[in-house]
Amino acid sequence: MPNSQHILELSQKYRDYTASNLSELVRIKSPSLGEKEVAGKLAGQMQAAGFDEVNIDGLGNVIGRIGNGKRILTFDGHIDTVEVGNAANWSFDPFCGEIRDGFVLGRGAADQKGGVASMVTAGRILKDLGFERDVTLYFVGSVIEEDCDGLCWKYIIEEDGIRPEVVVSTEPTDGGLYRGQRGRMEIEVEFKGVSSHGSAPERGRNAIYMASRACLAAEQLNERLPADDFLGKGSIALSQFVSGSPSLCAVADYARIHLDRRLTWGETKESAVREIEALVQGDDARVFVLNYEETAYTGRRYGMEKYFPTWKWPEGHPAVQAGARTYQALFGRPPRIGKWTFSTNAVTISGMYGIPAIGFGPGAEAMAHAPDEKTPVEDLVNAAAFYAHYACTV
Repeated sequence: MPNSQHILELSQKYRDYTASNLSELVRIKSPSLGEKEVAGKLAGQMQAAGFDEVNIDGLGNVIGRIGNGKRILTFDGHIDTVEVGNAANWSFDPFCGEIRDGFVLGRGAADQKGGVASMVTAGRILKDLGFERDVTLYFVGSVIEEDCDGLCWKYIIEEDGIRPEVVVSTEPTDGGLYRGQRGRMEIEVEFKGVSSHGSAPERGRNAIYMASRACLAAEQLNERLPADDFLGKGSIALSQFVSGSPSLCAVADYARIHLDRRLTWGETKESAVREIEALVQGDDARVFVLNYEETAYTGRRYGMEKYFPTWKWPEGHPAVQAGARTYQALFGRPPRIGKWTFSTNAVTISGMYGIPAIGFGPGAEAMAHAPDEKTPVEDLVNAAAFYAHYACTV
């Protein structure tokens, strides 16, 4: 077993180093598909930390390696962020990267460059310890997560040929150890009406009325969706309504709605689509799941269907138990074992490919996509120690 106290001491020793690395990453704006500069910065940080090898793959993921053993363990953190939103809601520059009052401030500090900075420190700690297990460790700074969670890992598994035994997601977990999340999918419904002059609406078929009835039915559907004891209830939310007509004096002949569907355990893509098809039965409507296909900053065009499967692992699973032992050894108490409210790359890792995944990351989940985003430096220290210890335990 690793020396827990020594790992904690090293993580505390590198406290300012971790915070400074995070500050550097936060200061670089990096929306999905625009991660080139921050990827270069992260690759440099990994090299400076003494990683055995650092590469950037064809999609733009930064992959640092330590060790060369038969077993493969991976730590994942995405380096893209959402946009700032209304700048008036921020009390500081979203890209200041300032370290103040025990926090690192700025967009991405929690979601989720903090986990990435802690991964780098964990790698440095492991090099200090002379890590020599029969394990290959990959530390992944992944891309395009905010636009299409899990796409990056589809590429890593199918194109890079890396299939880990376990993946640790470094998304924020409020200090808890996470073992699952609801899935999600993006569904659209297109309605075709028939236009007529607005003075004689009875001559046409109004697509807005069709779509409006579907929206109200979806609201009712949300109330009766099933629940799971651990993951909670499935949900459906209307997130966009678009319509069109030949003029403002004409019956609308087109409408489209966008639905954000969260899937609990036991729900599937097929069952969710059937539910919406039932809502619009009798209307001239088409229900479909969206596809995502875009060009990464590397120039590689890549995509996938926007269905992100539900996943969870039992509390007794070896990967989860290794995390619980690591937490207990470092912090002297059992962890709070829970789940994410939002979605992560594990929708692909676990939901699609069945690879065990757990989550432990610095920062508060509620900070994700919020103004005045920040992460406690102490969380960064604890996360770096956790990752280093887990690599020596699992």
